[in-house]
Amino acid sequence: MASARVDLDGNPIKPLTICMIGAGGFIGSHLCEKLMAETQHKVLAVDVYNDKIKHLLEPSSLPWADRIQFHRLNIKNDSRLESLIRMADLIKYCSENRKRLIHFSTCEVYGKTIGCFLPNDSPLRQAIAVTSCIPEAWPSLILAPSSLHLHWGLTKCYPAYYVLSEDSSPCIFGPIEKQRWSYACAKQLVERLIYAEGAENGLEFTIVRPFNWIGPRMDFIPGIDGPSEGVPRVLACFSNNLLRREPLKLVDGGESQRTFVYIKDAIEAVHLMIENPSRANGQIFNVGNPNNEVTVRQLAEMMTQVTLDNFLEISLSCLMRTQVYSKVSGEPPLNAPTIDISSKEFYGEGYDDSDKRIPDMTIINRQLGWNPKTSLWDLLESTLTYQHRTYAEAVKKATSKPATS
Repeated sequence: MASARVDLDGNPIKPLTICMIGAGGFIGSHLCEKLMAETQHKVLAVDVYNDKIKHLLEPSSLPWADRIQFHRLNIKNDSRLESLIRMADLIKYCSENRKRLIHFSTCEVYGKTIGCFLPNDSPLRQAIAVTSCIPEAWPSLILAPSSLHLHWGLTKCYPAYYVLSEDSSPCIFGPIEKQRWSYACAKQLVERLIYAEGAENGLEFTIVRPFNWIGPRMDFIPGIDGPSEGVPRVLACFSNNLLRREPLKLVDGGESQRTFVYIKDAIEAVHLMIENPSRANGQIFNVGNPNNEVTVRQLAEMMTQVTLDNFLEISLSCLMRTQVYSKVSGEPPLNAPTIDISSKEFYGEGYDDSDKRIPDMTIINRQLGWNPKTSLWDLLESTLTYQHRTYAEAVKKATSKPATS
C-alpha cells in the first residue's frame, strides 16, 4: 500500500474538492492533468470549452473518471452565473463561506520598471558599469558583448531598478491615453480587492503572477483555433509565423526583455501552493524563470536561425542546438527570418509596454522551496514540436489556394 502523501511540513495531505474556473484553457488543462495523475483531489472543471481536457474526461474507464466533472458555463449568456453575481461576487462568496481562493493574476500588474525611467546617459545604462560587476568566476558571461549580458549585469548589480518583487516593487503604468494598460490596471484592482478582503475579513487567498508560461496547448493560432484578427502572446505569434513560413515580426525592433518558464515547472509551483496552505495563504507569488531571460529579438533568432555570435550571447552549452523550428519541422530556415514593425502598425494606437519583466524568486523559494528547472532551449523544442504536430497540416490547408478549373 502506498504511503500517505505529506506536505512540506510533514503533515498528511487530505483530498480536496477544487472548483477550477477556466479549467479548459492552457494553464487549467495542465493543472487538471497534474491533479488527476498525482493526487486524489477532485476537480469541478468550469469553462466554455473542454477540447484541451477531453483526454481527461473520456473514456469513463479512466482511473480518475470519478474525480473530475466538466461544467460548461459561458459568462456571456448563462443565467446561472447572473444569479450568482446578483447574490454575491466570487471574492465575497469565498470569504463568507470560508473557501480558499487561488487567483491567477498577471506579471503585467508591475507595469514599467524603475530602470526604464533612467536618463539615457545614466551610468546604469552603460556597458562599462555592467561588465565591471561581472564576477571573474563566470568567464563565459564576458565572451562577447551582447544585449543579453548587459541586461543580465544590470539585473544583478542594480536589482531595485529592474527585478520585480512582490512586496516592494511599485506598480508603474503609462499615461491614460496608452489604453494597453487597462488590462493590467483591472488585474491590479482585483488583487487589491482580494488582499483587502483577506486583511479585513479573513479571506484565505493566494495570488499567482505568471511570467510567460510556455508549453503545449498555449494560446491559439489565428484563423485555426482562434479569431483571424486575434493577436496571441509573443511565442504563439512567432509560432504562427513559422507555421505559415512568414518572417517573424519584431515589434519596435524586439528590444524588450522577457523571461520564459515551462508550463510543467509552473504547474508544480501551483501544486505546491494548493497542498501547502499554511505556507501559501496570504502570499503573492511570482512564478517565472529569471534564468531564461532574452530579448524578443533573441527569442526569434533562437526559434529560426542562430548564428555563432548569437549563440555566444546565450550559452556555451548550446552550440549544436540551433534553428529550433527547423529541427522539429524538418523544413529549411527562412531566408529572411525576421522583419521589424512599429508597435503602432502591429497593435494600433494606445500601445505601450514595459522594457523588462524579471521576477524576483525570493518569496516563492523561501515559502515553497520551488525553483524552475527547464532551460529555454528545452521548452522551445517541446512547445514548437507540439505546435508543428498540432497545426502544420491545418495551416497548410488554410493557406493553400484552391486549384483553378
